[in-house]
Amino acid sequence: MNQAKDFEVSQPPSDGIADMSFSPTADLLAVASWDNQMRIYEVQPTGTTIGKAMYSHEGPVLCCAWSKDGSKLASAGGDKTARLYDLQSSQSQQIAQHDAPIRSMRWVDTAGQPILATGGWDKMLKYWDCRQPNPVASVQLPERCYTMDALFPLLVVGCADRHIQIFNLNSPTTPFKSLQSPLKWQTRCVSCFPTGNGFAVGSIEGRVAIQYVEEKDAVNNFSFKCHRDNSQVYAVNAISFHPVHGTFSTAGSDGTFNFWDKDSKQRLKMFNNVGAPIPCTTFNRNGAIFAYAVSYDWSKGHQRAPTTDKQQIFLHAVKEEDVKPRAPKKR
Repeated sequence: MNQAKDFEVSQPPSDGIADMSFSPTADLLAVASWDNQMRIYEVQPTGTTIGKAMYSHEGPVLCCAWSKDGSKLASAGGDKTARLYDLQSSQSQQIAQHDAPIRSMRWVDTAGQPILATGGWDKMLKYWDCRQPNPVASVQLPERCYTMDALFPLLVVGCADRHIQIFNLNSPTTPFKSLQSPLKWQTRCVSCFPTGNGFAVGSIEGRVAIQYVEEKDAVNNFSFKCHRDNSQVYAVNAISFHPVHGTFSTAGSDGTFNFWDKDSKQRLKMFNNVGAPIPCTTFNRNGAIFAYAVSYDWSKGHQRAPTTDKQQIFLHAVKEEDVKPRAPKKR
């Protein structure tokens, strides 16, 4: 059963949904898909959606990120390139290149200059000034990049073999800290706290770790189980922080999503199983809309991929009481 009041996005992608991102300045939802297309939907005040733009890559699109001013959208994926789409001119152009698919990207502001960070399966982290054909800096990662997130000056890169690289963007080519994930199995997603002093990690074992960057805050680190039932353990595919309240969502291969408060260590709200995995999620700029995709997430491999896979995107109207922090429970 799907949430009864959630709005379904019309004309969704024809193949798996890999990533989604809301514009920081308008209710424009960018959707990256395995059908080689990047789509932008405009969300109306009524909850209905209109297709705003679409452009192509030469391979599956695996990640996307809006510029801070909302005027441009970057995307990248299996064709080993990143493209930049300009909303005003409706044109896209190649701006980055790796030697293997690009799995994740984030805009980072260094010295006031908008720089795009890209992480690939070639074990490289590259920084790009979109006006130049070559990267302004490159960093060798210990393994393939699976996920990244940034909130200046913090950049966190999650790699294969549970490697996590933490960068201070004031010194973007030297890791501030290198560590193994506190979780035992493969990293699926990382997401920075809105306060910029830590991050959350989700893994395939149905657990989330809350990690602070500085040693003085390490006493507050903890991990917890989620997206499990009595006999099954499901991957945590996505973690999205609420832009206003600093609480966060998790979504998993079990087709459920939850809202949590890390400070009081409580689950705020659990939502029904939507019947298929949720690969990615995002809040809009004021946290009033929570978008989640329903699509195969490859957690059971190519052999178990459904032959009649239906792609769906839902928009959930966020209730204040479901995302507001709560006082810690008295012990």
